[in-house]
Amino acid sequence: QVQLGESGGGLVQAGGSLRLSCAASGLRFRSYNMGWFRQAPGKEREFVAAISWTGGSTYYADSVKGRFTISRDNAKNTVYLQMNSLKPEDSAVYYCAAGIYPSGSYYLLKMYDYWGQGTQVTVSS
Repeated sequence: QVQLGESGGGLVQAGGSLRLSCAASGLRFRSYNMGWFRQAPGKEREFVAAISWTGGSTYYADSVKGRFTISRDNAKNTVYLQMNSLKPEDSAVYYCAAGIYPSGSYYLLKMYDYWGQGTQVTVSS
């Protein structure tokens, strides 16, 4: 049984930082590309960042580029999202996801096979 468990969310002031973690089990983690997505109330789930199975390639939404960093530790079956210079518009439930897909498809929700339950991030102004 595949499980993805996010942690690290919370309430932070604008300009602050948070580090999200996603621990995976039940899958061959090092074979999967990993992504972070977010969903704010009343909005569709959107791509935030992704990292290739090797960790050699990373991708970011324009809205977070330069502020967020995705990384992975294959020995720990964990992917991270370091979020700096947070803005109120970053407030959302953040989900991690795992998928095996061709390069270039990292931003598509349908390319991910497994999803976590999400962790809430709230940025106050």
